[in-house]
Amino acid sequence: MRRTLLVVLALAATAPAFAAEPSGCDKFKWPIERERAALTSPDRATLASAADLTGHPPIGWTLTLRPSAEAALPSPPERAPAASTFAGFVSVKSPWPAGVYTISLSAGAWVDVVQDGKHLKPKAFSGATDCSGIRKTMKFDLAASPFVVQISGAKENSIALAILPSE
Repeated sequence: MRRTLLVVLALAATAPAFAAEPSGCDKFKWPIERERAALTSPDRATLASAADLTGHPPIGWTLTLRPSAEAALPSPPERAPAASTFAGFVSVKSPWPAGVYTISLSAGAWVDVVQDGKHLKPKAFSGATDCSGIRKTMKFDLAASPFVVQISGAKENSIALAILPSE
């Protein structure tokens, strides 16, 4: 019994090392300079959740979020948000040109992109801790039709969001 307990404790002690995320701005899978600049721009607009986006990318905003239970997301998130977290969404109703776009966040949260009633899967994902201004970035292949970006599971009531054409 004692030997089993020691094995369990040894495995538990090493588990965080295997689950650790990359740390530092140089650990992203692709260059993030444009995304980071959009997320940290001092003149980015503030949008309330449920806002309709106008204009074309490159664009970065601060999105104000609501408690998850009050966010009224248009579609259920693919990952249920933890209690006491925040959520929100933006809608792009006037279509942007079809193509691959990066969607980036300043902090950790779940992102759902919904287009034509379907949750889109990212073509690629990259994230790292300890990089000021950016926490994760994903690439989505978007059609030239309206879409919604939903954020859930955020720890704070606002988050910087950038949507840019991929290079």
